[in-house]
Amino acid sequence: MKLLFDLFPVILFFVVFKLTGANPEAAQAFGSHYLSALVSGGEVSLAQAPILLATAVAIIATVAQIGWLLARRKKVDNMLWVSFVIIAVFGGATIYFHDEQFIKLKPTVLYWCFSAALLLSPILFKKNLIKSMIGAQLDLPEPVWRKLNLAWGLFFLVMGALNLYIGANFPLAFWVNFKLFGFLGLMLVFVIGQSLFLSRYVKEAE
Repeated sequence: MKLLFDLFPVILFFVVFKLTGANPEAAQAFGSHYLSALVSGGEVSLAQAPILLATAVAIIATVAQIGWLLARRKKVDNMLWVSFVIIAVFGGATIYFHDEQFIKLKPTVLYWCFSAALLLSPILFKKNLIKSMIGAQLDLPEPVWRKLNLAWGLFFLVMGALNLYIGANFPLAFWVNFKLFGFLGLMLVFVIGQSLFLSRYVKEAE
C-alpha cells in the first residue's frame, strides 16, 4: 500500500500523459484554459499540452500527498519533502518555459540527492542511513550495513545517470514509459538481489 502511495504522482503523470497524448486537441484546449496564465507567452501548443498537463498533475498529486498526511497528523517523510521541492522547481520550470527538458531532469536530481545523502552521511555525520531506516527489523554485522548503504548509494547514482541517458537519447514517450516501468523494474531486481544477499545473514542469526 505504501508503494502505491509513494508512486501516486508518477502513476498519475503516466496516465495523464497517455490520455492527453491520445487526445491532443482536447488536451490543448484544456491546457490553454487552465495553464495559459502559468506559461511564458500564454500559449500551450498541441505538442506541448500532454507533458505540461502531466507535469501539473504530478505537482498537484505531490501536494495532495503531503496534505493528506498532515490532515491525518502523520509525519511527512524527509524524502517526500525533497521530492516536493524538486517537482515544484523542475515541474514549475517545465510549465513556465514549456520545455520538457526540466521535468526530464527531475528523477536524476531526486536520485542523486538520495545517493549523496547515503554516501556522504557516514563520512560527514558518522551515520548509516540504511541502518537507521531498517535497523530495527534486521540484525546485521556492521560491515554488512556499510556494504548495504554503499550499494543503495551507488544504485541511485546509476539510476540518475541512466535517466539522463534515456532522456537525452530517446523520444519523450519512451522516457515516460521507462520512468514508470523501467525504473520500477530495476528497483525490483535490485531489491530481490539485496534480499538474496541478506538471506544468509538472516539464516546465520536464526
